[in-house]
Amino acid sequence: MPVKYIPYYPNTIEGQAILNNIIRKQRVLRYHENDKVYNRIKRGMPFYEVEPIETVGGPSDNLVIRGECISACAYLKEKGVKVDLVYIDPPFASGADYAKKIYLRRNPKLAEKIAAAKQEMEIEELKAFEEKMYGDIWRKEDYLNWMYENLMVIKSIMSEQGNIFVHLDASIGHYVKILMDEVFGEHNFINEIVWYYPDNFQGNVKGFAGNHDNIFWYCIDKDNYIANRVFIDLGKTVKRDKRVWSKEEQKLVAARDENGKIIYNDYSEKKADDVWSIGQSSVTKEKSKEFADYATQKPSELLRRIIEGGSNEFRDHEKTEKIIVADFFGGSGVTAKIANDLGRKFIHVDIGINSIQTVRDRLIQAKADFHILEIKDGVSLFRNPQQTMDKLAMLIPGLHRNISGISNFWFGAVTESKAGTVPVYVPNLLNTQEKVLDIPAVNTIINQELQNLEISVNKVIVYYTDIDDQKALEKFIKENNATEIEVELKDLKNLLHEIVIEDIVEFAVTKAGTVYVTEITKFLSDRLIQKIDEFNQKGNLQSLVKGKKFDPINISEEGLELIELISLDCENTEGPWHSSTEIKIDKLGYVINNGVRTKEFWDGKITSDKMPKRIKIRNISGDETIKNISEIL
Repeated sequence: MPVKYIPYYPNTIEGQAILNNIIRKQRVLRYHENDKVYNRIKRGMPFYEVEPIETVGGPSDNLVIRGECISACAYLKEKGVKVDLVYIDPPFASGADYAKKIYLRRNPKLAEKIAAAKQEMEIEELKAFEEKMYGDIWRKEDYLNWMYENLMVIKSIMSEQGNIFVHLDASIGHYVKILMDEVFGEHNFINEIVWYYPDNFQGNVKGFAGNHDNIFWYCIDKDNYIANRVFIDLGKTVKRDKRVWSKEEQKLVAARDENGKIIYNDYSEKKADDVWSIGQSSVTKEKSKEFADYATQKPSELLRRIIEGGSNEFRDHEKTEKIIVADFFGGSGVTAKIANDLGRKFIHVDIGINSIQTVRDRLIQAKADFHILEIKDGVSLFRNPQQTMDKLAMLIPGLHRNISGISNFWFGAVTESKAGTVPVYVPNLLNTQEKVLDIPAVNTIINQELQNLEISVNKVIVYYTDIDDQKALEKFIKENNATEIEVELKDLKNLLHEIVIEDIVEFAVTKAGTVYVTEITKFLSDRLIQKIDEFNQKGNLQSLVKGKKFDPINISEEGLELIELISLDCENTEGPWHSSTEIKIDKLGYVINNGVRTKEFWDGKITSDKMPKRIKIRNISGDETIKNISEIL
């Protein structure tokens, strides 16, 4: 349960269109279930306990937060944090699934042989499989209600000179702009920026190929917002007339000399307009320095223009207080990285553990100082909500899907000896609106969905990840359930916690001269082995159907090729992690030593100046296992 609820921003801009009743000359749009959104906003944003996970570098206000946008903003508001520039690249309601390619690392023994032969490893040689990170699948009404709530909560923590840039595409952007008109005010709209990516070539499409995204720039107060000139290198010298401001004509005109002739200058750069031609290749090409193999990664140049154009380094002329840049759907962490490069403070928020790990590693390479926090918001996910939803069907004992007579509202059904067929409700973890089980949600179940069941049932099970007030809900069910059907409430967290199996790691620590050597001798990940088995089974089946040879993924007895990162904490046996030293193995098998890339292959070992107290190992999918060395040794 939330510790408490924190008020949102006061009422929306007076006189603007509101979500439930958009008026120009007539009512043209109405969204489903707005009352639930307004009820949540009236109640306030949930403030949960926050756990410090790791501190990197020295003292800093920079934050990397694992959690949802709303709960992260509740934490920031409780702490009195105001952000000056917000960039968000939320899901586009596109219906697309986003996957992460998981590469097996080289076995250290094999890497030694390759190093001895002075061979370069090629991407094509690597074994890999995909794992879905999240699904961008929404009903339009649900998406817009969700976006409205997020925009409201973001506004509540923005400073008076704040700017917000919302990155969308042509399929949903025009709807969201209406919401932004309401939340921030039409008069606070600055620009619609078109990001055109000229290096994206599309094949056979009917009509013109979509080759751009839209970014909407709004401010809190148009009389008090930051807007800086951003210049673009033309790559050549261009001669054109010099422009000056004419008070008489109230516009820019060509400058003239004392004889009335137009003055021409040579220009090698121009002020950026609202169409930005920036290629995607830097984030999609394997050999690019920017490439992080993250599905929704954006180019550094895109974020550099936004941050330079919409923020200063300091809030005040005395240069005592740094500007804060925040990204609440942080993804691969480009916003945080560029903000740090430009001398701003940063806040990176994302629900997926892969995002947190990607930005952590990126910021370590950038020598940034920051804290990692995790919001304890009621559910222990695997790596991301999508993966958890995919797993739930297997985790609920005896669950069957697609039962005749039971609508899609129900996740499935189980069979009990006394109750017979029991429909099971599970909240959609990808949808914030379903996260908290409250009276409106229970009312929908007992006064709508129970009535709509086409088969006779005696009982239903309602799982929850967070609950408003269980005693009040049980009382409400007892007093308002007009059927004879029993409604059993169950905590989904208990189910998830029971099945989380840690990876198995075997290692030895020895002292060699003045350093300590920790050698990993064996690593076993049950979840990864299952994933690889599924991949091999699918590949073998396809090879039989298509008649093509399939080369399966085989894991060595040691299993070291399943390891991505090893970190040692030589300071603490508990509490927030302190990385005294760490190595990351990239997909080619090369070692990144404390953020510095090398051309060395991993030999299965990591050294430290002090005796390590804890060891953390991250597998190639992102699961992390922490072992207390002193207890083992």
